[in-house]
Amino acid sequence: MSLRIVPPSGSPRTLALAQLMNSLGDGAYYVCSALYFTRVVGLSPARIGLGLTVAWGIGSLAGVALGRIADRRGPRPTAVVLALATSASVASFLFVRSFPLFLLTACCYATAQCGLAAARQALLASLVVKEERTGTLAYLQSTLNAGLAVGAALGGVALHFGSREAYLSVFVLDAATFALCALVLLRLPDVRVDLPPHRTAAQQAEFRDLPYAVVTFLNMIMLLRMPLISLAIPLWIVERTSAPGWTVSALLVLNTCAVMLFQVRTAAAVRDLPSATRTVRRGGVAMLASCAVFALSAAAEAPARAAVAVLLAGAALQVWGEMMQSAGAWQISFDLAPAGRHGQYQGFFGAGVPVARMLGPVLLTTLVVGLGVLGLLILGALFLAAGLAMGPAVRWAGKARTAMAYAV
Repeated sequence: MSLRIVPPSGSPRTLALAQLMNSLGDGAYYVCSALYFTRVVGLSPARIGLGLTVAWGIGSLAGVALGRIADRRGPRPTAVVLALATSASVASFLFVRSFPLFLLTACCYATAQCGLAAARQALLASLVVKEERTGTLAYLQSTLNAGLAVGAALGGVALHFGSREAYLSVFVLDAATFALCALVLLRLPDVRVDLPPHRTAAQQAEFRDLPYAVVTFLNMIMLLRMPLISLAIPLWIVERTSAPGWTVSALLVLNTCAVMLFQVRTAAAVRDLPSATRTVRRGGVAMLASCAVFALSAAAEAPARAAVAVLLAGAALQVWGEMMQSAGAWQISFDLAPAGRHGQYQGFFGAGVPVARMLGPVLLTTLVVGLGVLGLLILGALFLAAGLAMGPAVRWAGKARTAMAYAV
């Protein structure tokens, strides 16, 4: 079995390099940011959580508007400006000394991040032929995980020293990597896509496109897998199992390495909407199975070694489901978006990520930590239901898109 990590030369490789640049800094930022704001700035965890919830809520809405700008002004210049805006936002964290300033800066950061994600998707759509987009996104996801892993290791060094200067160096690194990302994006051709007629009427089309909104909602449910592995399962391990604390790190390493090594191979099976919906459905089944296996780790008499083995098995099923869900969702989001509107539609579809970040922690801690085994099984059933419903929703959206094309 060959492992494909490096994307083909040309635009895909340049996009991957840009992805690698900012993911290096983000990896270090994710490891250190919460401790910086509590230990150095002096904010309470409750205030940090509130600020980030508000910020990602605003960012999810702003991403759609910025996606429209990418469609009108061109995805490359929009992506470059938003990468620089993200760099400036991260640098602004260096001067945060109060909650109001933290909230303002976090809103700027989330807005720039969500807009950048939409603009980069539109840029990929303009540079990569339809048949190769899902495969290219798989390479980008592998690159993202590789960068996050290295960045997290750098963040670990800062945590080891634990000084204010060490934390600040992480923010400087993250700001610099986003500036480098902007420079890399400038190497790409500035391809413009002609907008369809009746542009003004189409500006809010994604909000009135009910079938696409249903598909986006189902995908958002499946994106609850993100806080599952990063927040809910670590709390589950500590409070409900006999596994040692280092198991949390082992599960995250397993997740990161598996995506880095196998995402491209998993995405190879996705070629069109039917194969995409099948893959998402299988992802829902795998994530239900992972929740069931995670639940087994709470067996009262299970020794620590057995609990670790069960948790690793659950994490393997979870990351398999994650890779299938991602590959199918990429194909679906691009194929159902009207030509010339990839920025605004990708901004809308991608809003599921900040919404999952915003609402997921509260929902998953209530289910998993509060209800225990029953909560995990309910969550697994949600994953399965969303995966099964994706097929009918995509067929509905496809028929609506065909009817729209004929009407035009």
